[in-house]
Amino acid sequence: MAAADAPEKPRRVREPSLADAIIPLVTLAVLIAGSLLLFGLDALDGPIQVALFLCVLTAALIALKNGHSWEDIEHAAQTSLASIASAVLILLAVGALIGVWNLSGTIPTLVYYGIQILSPSWYYAASALICGAIAMSIGSSWTTAGTIGVGLTGVAAAIGVSPVITAGAVVSGAYLGDKLSPLSETTILTAQMVKVRVDEHIKRQVWTSVPAFAIAVVVLLVLSLVKSPQVHAPVPTDIELLKLRDIYHITPLNLLPLLLLGVLSFRKVPAVLALIASTLFAGVLGAFLQPQVMRDFVGTGTGPVTGSIKGIWLAMANGFSINSGIGEIDRLLSRGGMDSMLKTVWLIIGAVTFGVLLERFGLISRLVDPLLRAAKSTGRLFVTVFATCFGLNVVAGDQYIALVLPARVFRPEFARRGLAPTNLSRLCADSATVTSPLIAWNSCGAFMGAVLGVSAFRYLPFAVFCYASPALSVLYGITGFKIEKTGVATPAAGPQEPTAISADGPAQPGHVDVSADNPGSARQEAGE
Repeated sequence: MAAADAPEKPRRVREPSLADAIIPLVTLAVLIAGSLLLFGLDALDGPIQVALFLCVLTAALIALKNGHSWEDIEHAAQTSLASIASAVLILLAVGALIGVWNLSGTIPTLVYYGIQILSPSWYYAASALICGAIAMSIGSSWTTAGTIGVGLTGVAAAIGVSPVITAGAVVSGAYLGDKLSPLSETTILTAQMVKVRVDEHIKRQVWTSVPAFAIAVVVLLVLSLVKSPQVHAPVPTDIELLKLRDIYHITPLNLLPLLLLGVLSFRKVPAVLALIASTLFAGVLGAFLQPQVMRDFVGTGTGPVTGSIKGIWLAMANGFSINSGIGEIDRLLSRGGMDSMLKTVWLIIGAVTFGVLLERFGLISRLVDPLLRAAKSTGRLFVTVFATCFGLNVVAGDQYIALVLPARVFRPEFARRGLAPTNLSRLCADSATVTSPLIAWNSCGAFMGAVLGVSAFRYLPFAVFCYASPALSVLYGITGFKIEKTGVATPAAGPQEPTAISADGPAQPGHVDVSADNPGSARQEAGE
């Protein structure tokens, strides 16, 4: 009896071996490659999500082998799910917005005016510049791509230029603004993690971001000449314009929801609230400006008020659909709805849970520590930071894990070598933030693919800014160009103190918690 009442012996937890750290990554690579080989681009419709789930189980089994309890694993998984709540809400809000903006005429109006104004000869570069300007003003790459980016890819299909190249241009512009805007949460987070002022961090980023974006614009201009549009679009442009005018009441008033979204974002209203406010405003406006579209969508048998409420509700839930008789218009407008984002949410859940397990149970640090010891020169150190950030984007599936962990791991090493912390903040932003949309199963790549209708696998070659920026940052480290030194080398510091970004801070409102207990929990509230 006494033996039965004796306290349970504490579990002996072992440090992970190098094999423990490598096995989950090899499993991920094999399963992702297998899903792409078997299903092609359709792998994002479920097979990759299943692969990530199996990788989560692999990491969990390794944690069990090393002495961690199943309760520890469950707690880590629960933490990861809680950390993505804001990203999921943003995704659902963007899905609702796209559906209602199509119903109310906002996106069709953008397409109508865009067809008339934007020339195919410089369309790709113009798309990048427009998205860059908007993203810098509101500080959100996600909101930029989910609104004006959707319209630009729609216009591309209508005028006969490549929607795939346009998607790459949109992503390039969106992430230029994401990096350089003082309203961007990733910009705020990176500066705070490395303990530099935000304005100083942005000033240093200009040295890589502006040249990289100039390279992207030049490449996009060349692509406009080399990949010249068809002599005629799939359907002649004048017919599409007439059809849009026939279906919708085209007026600048239809763009008021876009203006409202910009104002709310600039005033730092939380992203979800701004998106839903713009969605509901567009729906009410559409009830007055597009009554025929509303009736056709809902069907007969309902009054104008009840029908409008039902139409807005359906568009938010299941998206908008139309049968105009012109395939290009139908494909452009028949989309959106919260349910269109559910596969992306599934993808993010798997990716982030996998990343948190790798971090929480020491599998990431087991790989990074030897790399740090081998990085003897400044150039090698910069390459190591880039490889760590990009690798975490690949294996963890989340840009915040890829930002937070390297900043925590490498900040003492930069101080020890007498390198100014602004070098690290710029390098982390270049290596983690802008490469995240290049990975299809990363939360950012999944989001961009979902809202633009073009998979990251397809737009990757044309998102030039997203690989020119880290390339320049690493090149600066190797050559010593624009590398600042403090002049004082310090001993390696101890563990980093917990850091938090409050909703009252200058970032897009929301809460980002980066604690010593859960360094992978930083999450985006602003649609980064």
